[in-house]
Amino acid sequence: MCSSDLYANNQLNGSGFQEQRFLARDYTSLYTKPDVFTNRSPFLNFTGRHAFNDQWTFFGNAYYRYISTGSFNADINENSLDQSVYQPSTADRAALTAAGYSGFPASGATAANTPYPFWRCIAQGLQGDEPGEKCNGLINRGRSQQHNAGFTGQVSSVTSHGANRNQFLAGASWDRSSVHFDSLTQLGYLNPDRSVTGINAYADGKTGGTVDGEPLDTRVNLNGIIRTGSVYATDTLSIGKAWNITLSGRFNRTSIQNFDQLRPVAGPGSLSGDHAFNRFNPAIGVTYNPHPLLNTYVRYSESNRAPTSIELGCADPETPCKLPNAMAGDPPLNQVVSKTWEAGYRGQIEGIARFSAGWFRAENKNDIMFVSSPQTGFGYFKNFGQTRRQGLELDVDADIRRVNLGFNYTLLDATFQSVEDVNGSANSTNAAARAGIKGVESYIVIQPGARIPLAPRHMGKIFADIQVTKKFTATLTMNAFSSSYARGNENNLHQPDGNIYLGPGKSPGYAVFNLGGRYQLHSRLELFAQMNNVFDRRYYTAAQLGPTGFNDQGTFVARPLPANSDGSFSVRQATFFAPGAPRIVWGGVKIHF
Repeated sequence: MCSSDLYANNQLNGSGFQEQRFLARDYTSLYTKPDVFTNRSPFLNFTGRHAFNDQWTFFGNAYYRYISTGSFNADINENSLDQSVYQPSTADRAALTAAGYSGFPASGATAANTPYPFWRCIAQGLQGDEPGEKCNGLINRGRSQQHNAGFTGQVSSVTSHGANRNQFLAGASWDRSSVHFDSLTQLGYLNPDRSVTGINAYADGKTGGTVDGEPLDTRVNLNGIIRTGSVYATDTLSIGKAWNITLSGRFNRTSIQNFDQLRPVAGPGSLSGDHAFNRFNPAIGVTYNPHPLLNTYVRYSESNRAPTSIELGCADPETPCKLPNAMAGDPPLNQVVSKTWEAGYRGQIEGIARFSAGWFRAENKNDIMFVSSPQTGFGYFKNFGQTRRQGLELDVDADIRRVNLGFNYTLLDATFQSVEDVNGSANSTNAAARAGIKGVESYIVIQPGARIPLAPRHMGKIFADIQVTKKFTATLTMNAFSSSYARGNENNLHQPDGNIYLGPGKSPGYAVFNLGGRYQLHSRLELFAQMNNVFDRRYYTAAQLGPTGFNDQGTFVARPLPANSDGSFSVRQATFFAPGAPRIVWGGVKIHF
């Protein structure tokens, strides 16, 4: 019996996407602030093994994990970007006067002379009318607590029959998770430093007034219980020294019960629901070893993944979510079923080099994808008919005197394989834009063969471990990724026009160099140092299309463009990037017991 314990306690500031024009001016800038995410998680794990005899062995594993996360984030209220937010109306001025306010403009407030409006927001909050449309800022607070526990038990046996050998394994596992999640959005107004000052109005269905005639209510208070039970078995028959045939199967059953504390009765707008997912997944594999230093393989396998509580709670395109900070009433999602084919070979030149090459193809049915909504950072989960991920993987590493050199490369072709309509309001090729009205809510059509966003086609790594002395080892790595399409550009057709649509529809490729060193002071004591992003390269790990509330000077602006022929107001759309980490240096001491 052995155990391991882990504990994490951290805080992350500025984890959100940033608009490309702000990044060009200041790589460390935040779109809005504060943007704070905290995490605390202890983890306990226990393993045990017992050999009954020379043939049968039992292995068991049990774990417990607690995860507590919290978020405190300010955002622009995209509902305000096509609204009249500057000059207080007669009713607004009366409400402000009655509440004891003074100094508000009697007339003439515009975007030109009021770059950061707030009087209409305060007034609408006092009246409980439309602060959800007239306040240009939001403060989102979210909290989740999860208790995860489970165990696995399996037995294995090995028998021999002449030159043939058979290995059998069977087991079962059970996991249970309880989740509590709550969130609340406070309305407010933007300040010149892009922070948000809250007012006494919340998206609670009461004090937040209405948006498009409907009460504004984005509250979440959810309890969920997820149980997963599995039984599985694997049998491997070795025929002589060259052939191995493996057959396996696994049956999974997952039940998810969501209990909405705000709207407990299941139905439209409620998170309450009782879901169950079952599937048997077979697999077969064959390996052939024509030489002791060469191995070839072919495999086929099936797997399934049930939706999570959060995915089930954020599957309504009419009520998008800012994950992991919100969920909404859900149409049910189907489980993902993946069918995977693999083939390749592995080999080595004894004492000199090792190499492998493989081909893979995975067809996913009902893949669960997070699709962008009109609001930056918001979206919803959707089942796609079919997606495909296929490609090649190459690995080579060699020992040359005191240097170990290595190279890893993956060619990934990740594509949609079904025709789908998804929100594309920030995409220049959406239906409304093609009809002549740009910058308004609309949809795009995904055609089979379109590449999946956030999935680079080329990924590579080169590394070198150099034994400088008997005690000192230096490591140099380069990680490289090609460009990938932005979320919101699922049809791969977005093109900026420099006026309404700003920025590209993809994030550029990049390469980052890292340098490390280890010095062995003693057999049980080691010093280490690490520098990531040695050249302090500015790069982006992901991109997303969405509306922007700022002009080229970095000042907030609502209704930046003239009214359209139908009376609507276009909103400028931009590319938002997730900036990569700057140069980071750290070091420490490792003690081995």
